[in-house]
Amino acid sequence: MPFLLCFFDGQNGGSPVSCPSDKQEAGEGLKEMENVIRAIDPGSPLEGRAKIGDRLLKVNGHIIRDVLDYKFHAYDRELSLVLQRPDGGEYHLHVRKAEGGDLGLDFESYLMDRPRSCANNCIFCFIDQLPPGMRQTLYFKDDDARLSFLLGNYITLTNLSDREIRRIIDLHISPVNVSVHTMNPELRVRMLRNPRAGESIGIMKRLADAGIVMNCQIVCCPGWNDGDELSFSMQQLKALWPAVHSVSVVPVGLTRWREGLERLTPFSPEHAAATIDQVTSFGDGCLQDLGSRIFFCGDELYLKAGREIPPDEFYEEYTQLENGIGMLRLLETEFRAALRMSEDPGVQHCSIACGTAAAPWMRMLAGQAMTMWPQLDIRVYAIENDFFGHDVTVSGLVTGEDLLRQLQGKALGSRLLISQNMLRRQEDDFLDDISRKDAEKALGLPVIPVEADGFELWDAICGAAAAPQPHGKEPEETEYYRYNR
Repeated sequence: MPFLLCFFDGQNGGSPVSCPSDKQEAGEGLKEMENVIRAIDPGSPLEGRAKIGDRLLKVNGHIIRDVLDYKFHAYDRELSLVLQRPDGGEYHLHVRKAEGGDLGLDFESYLMDRPRSCANNCIFCFIDQLPPGMRQTLYFKDDDARLSFLLGNYITLTNLSDREIRRIIDLHISPVNVSVHTMNPELRVRMLRNPRAGESIGIMKRLADAGIVMNCQIVCCPGWNDGDELSFSMQQLKALWPAVHSVSVVPVGLTRWREGLERLTPFSPEHAAATIDQVTSFGDGCLQDLGSRIFFCGDELYLKAGREIPPDEFYEEYTQLENGIGMLRLLETEFRAALRMSEDPGVQHCSIACGTAAAPWMRMLAGQAMTMWPQLDIRVYAIENDFFGHDVTVSGLVTGEDLLRQLQGKALGSRLLISQNMLRRQEDDFLDDISRKDAEKALGLPVIPVEADGFELWDAICGAAAAPQPHGKEPEETEYYRYNR
């Protein structure tokens, strides 16, 4: 499950990016499986030629160490492959395919290598704020540049070797999503608790000089990297434009499980409003000087401040949509478009469950629908997060236990709509291992996960959404779970 901004609201900043599947806890055991083919897609140019269990060693003379090598060197129309059988024997295959076409190979490990764990001990790390006794895989901290490019994960750049930096530049791997937090080297060392954390700023400048596009994130911690420090960071990042394409400023997420951790202060409504004003003013200057505002606050800051989320045109390309930047605005824009195009949905009685932060927004959307079609009955329920603590207000971290306990006996209609991001996509269950089917049995009605899309939300309200299914076996979904760092 990517604990990102769902169609209801955003995930607290400050958590690790991804996690391997239960079969491969914390990357253990991957070494024996790297480059091993576990499936060959029907219609693949290698169907009937390569075999499951063989290893892919080289493509056009280039050693394939991981998925980046594979995707880059397998792009051409004509390929010369070297494969290895389980007995150690090697054989060669020549392949012709469309340029950029997929070879149709599925490997035992998506990365074809071990996922790289985080070398930091960030003061705001969300994983350190998880309660004990959860799945072991949830405690794995990943900081892998390959997942940044392939899946959009955010990385700190602190564990990159010089060879990896050169490969990013040589292959022109772009964009890379960077967790910056501060451009003050000394402060970055203190916040990431890594003596080499300040060196990453030099890496960013090196990547910028090579034309590598970066989308950046600042997890803003009151008293640490806000105020004057935030202004300094924005000035330094602006100087790296256009390589620095966008920067999101998101509030630190704090759970009740912080015993023994650095004392951090949550955003107050007043501080959230001041930060919005600071970032917006600086972004206005960037828009005038450069033609892009570059800097955007996460939706959660607007919700905390009780501020209106900016209009559609404010967000330009919606570059960091999945990081909680403008997702609620786009949701409303799509939902209103769906309403304008809709035919009479008939009598519908359904309910929506979401985190407390976005409940007013969802009630506003439900109200628009019921004003247009009075026969609709849509009830929105805000779920308090007893599991992580009431300071956690986002929908993506609502657990099955909290959902079921707080909805018992409520008028839910014929179906309950929840954010897809409440569920781990592979197993179709909540963070606390309660499955969607268990929830349906307990509540006595279908529980429909809905993606962050206004048209899909309207379809679900109308009862026209497709029957929910666990998401498929795409490796990025079954082996890695994205978080915001």
